[in-house]
Amino acid sequence: MLERYFADSIIFVLSYVLLTHSLCFVAINKAATMSPSSSLTAASSSSSLWILKPSPAFKSSRFQSIPPSLPPSSPPCFRLLRRAASLPHASATDFDFALHDALESSGINTSHAREARKGFISQINELSDVERETSISINRRVDLGRAALYIAAEDDSLISHSSVPLPVDAFLERLDDLSLGYCSHYNSLSRSSRENFLESIEKYLYVKKGFRRSSAKNLAEPRALYLHSVLTHRSGSALMLSLIHSEILKMFRLWGLLDFDVEIFFPHDHYGLPRAYDKQKSKESDQPHIMTVQMLLEKVLRNLKAAFWPFQHDHVDSLFLRAAHAANCVDDPNGSQESAYQLASAKAAQHRLERGVWTSVRFGDMRRALSACERLILLKTDPKEIRDYSILLYHCGLYQQSLKYLRLYQDAKSPSSSQSRSTNSVSILEEEAVQKLFVRLNLIAMEEDWCQPIYGRNFLGNNSEPW
Repeated sequence: MLERYFADSIIFVLSYVLLTHSLCFVAINKAATMSPSSSLTAASSSSSLWILKPSPAFKSSRFQSIPPSLPPSSPPCFRLLRRAASLPHASATDFDFALHDALESSGINTSHAREARKGFISQINELSDVERETSISINRRVDLGRAALYIAAEDDSLISHSSVPLPVDAFLERLDDLSLGYCSHYNSLSRSSRENFLESIEKYLYVKKGFRRSSAKNLAEPRALYLHSVLTHRSGSALMLSLIHSEILKMFRLWGLLDFDVEIFFPHDHYGLPRAYDKQKSKESDQPHIMTVQMLLEKVLRNLKAAFWPFQHDHVDSLFLRAAHAANCVDDPNGSQESAYQLASAKAAQHRLERGVWTSVRFGDMRRALSACERLILLKTDPKEIRDYSILLYHCGLYQQSLKYLRLYQDAKSPSSSQSRSTNSVSILEEEAVQKLFVRLNLIAMEEDWCQPIYGRNFLGNNSEPW
């Protein structure tokens, strides 16, 4: 009896195993005949957290859904990939800047300023590490003229509130017309040697067309710092003249008139003019006078930042210390020796900002200083630009954003800069001011009214003017 019971049990188990294998065989055959599209639909409907992607190669048998021995005519294989939970790599447009949103919240239309900013970003996104260190005279990747005009277009929109944007393309045509104008004066004598050719371009630009260098006293004048103004008034900074000169050379190279390498000598004094020379005849002493793409864009924006920094009363070289001094974040041992004029100027500058006065002859322009800082941050320059941007946000009453960017600065500081501050008195004062500002912003963050709207206390929305 017991033997019969074991025999029946063995037969039952074998029958169950055979039935299971038969069902698996049917399922495999059905899956093999299913089309790729139906397979994709079935998989995608299972969960929104998963996506199907073609597998480029069979690197691991763990993810193989079809054996690698299948012929090329077989349908493509797919594998399940879980979407990454980590944040994507930060790009130039990931920064949550405050200027445009603060102005918009105050009823000021910034659509033209935003479009100009997008244009600037589209140009600097073309900059690779190699292109950043490329001389402006041989740069072929970035349209420096267009980038400079986008800078001017944004600032023009911020201060004019015009319903019509700055005509960037029209000024680019004016820049091209300079190159075309030279061709009418082109003669065989100019091509007798490379030196004569480059000299004839300089005579055309600085003599016939009358472009000249702005005087040292007028370096902070807006018309000397913006390309469209320089093209109109034919007077500008050495940076703008270098840019114009390089754009003319670039057009000649495209037209086949220039068939040798040229460098532009950038003058570091207050009166010299940028001049082109044959690169084959360059000397080691010429290296400090070669302007790269990154250097030019940085200098253009830093000149604008310095010209429109709201605290012009202070003669300290560090712009950050000027703003920190106005915020009482600097312990000045010689504070008692300050003149009454300096103290009155400091209080006047702070009062004008609190009233929403943006700009005046001697008190800078908060809007254009902020825009210059934001573009310098996009350009990925010195982390100190983030610090300077933070203290301007503090003066605007945007404490939450100010604290955010001050933390970003502290995270971005290099160890070498921390070591160098022990021997640099200016760096010591700057870091002490940073710590005091950081403590103050954290105390503000603890106040009960911290949760009010971000742009509720900013001074950018007051449309009062200084005149």
